[in-house]
Amino acid sequence: MRICELRQKEVINMCNCERLGCVSDLEINCETGQVIAIIVPGPCKICGILGRDTEYIIPFSCICQCGPDIILVKVNIEEVLQKCKY
Repeated sequence: MRICELRQKEVINMCNCERLGCVSDLEINCETGQVIAIIVPGPCKICGILGRDTEYIIPFSCICQCGPDIILVKVNIEEVLQKCKY
């Protein structure tokens, strides 16, 4: 599967059936070429006007299933929600 195909898939948390958004980036181990985590933009600030300052960094091991339209993950939101590094 290509990265451009992953970016079109919506990420759903199976723990609470919450829609997290679409994949925006991947974290890859440069030495092995393995995907370490998928990155999904976090929730918007006030009414979506001010942009985002958080992102969900979901470890590859938390991905349960990858279908044609969605990626099902099983994560604790508080553990994967992090401040953006940029």
